[in-house]
Formats: sequence, C-alpha cells, structure tokens
Amino acid sequence: MKTLALFVATALAEIIGCYLPWLWLKEHRSAWLLLPAAISLALFAWLLTLHPSAAGRVYAAYGGVYITVAIVWLWLVDGIRPTPWDIAGVMVALTGMGLIMFQPR
Repeated sequence: MKTLALFVATALAEIIGCYLPWLWLKEHRSAWLLLPAAISLALFAWLLTLHPSAAGRVYAAYGGVYITVAIVWLWLVDGIRPTPWDIAGVMVALTGMGLIMFQPR
C-alpha cells in the first residue's frame, strides 16, 4: 500500500507540474502558474528517489500508475468520462506495473 501511495503522489506531482504550464500556454492563464509548476516537478523528482527499487524498475512500473492517475485526472479535472477502452488500457498498464514491481526477488 505504501508503494502504491508513493506512486500516486509521484504521478500527481508530475501531472500538476505539466498541467499548469499547459494552462498558461493553451488557456492563456497567468505566467505565475510556472512557479508552482516548477515546484511540483521538483517534488516529482524528489518523490522518485524515495522508491525502494532500482531507478529503472521504478520508472518502468511508475508508468502504469501514471496512466491510471492521468485517466482519473481526465475524468475529475477535465470532466471527460473515461471510455471502456480507457479503463481497459489502465488495467493492462497496472498489470504490467504489478509484474515489474512485485516480482519474486
């Protein structure tokens, strides 16, 4: 559970760090959004260092959680309901993440 929570926090930091500049560029919002975006991306990088596995394994497995959080973001922030294909993709990504992170050692 701790590993999953850390992955979710990492994904949120990355998505927020990328979403705020997107708002600035695409929605013509304030350039001040770049400051919290930079802080969020720095937090993202720091959170990646807290994962107990080797960096390459963490980055590979993180992708599955990132996809999941991005689809939840699509629904909650963008207001677009995920399609069955979105959900199927999340399930495939999480299966891959589980295989990578929770393999017998």
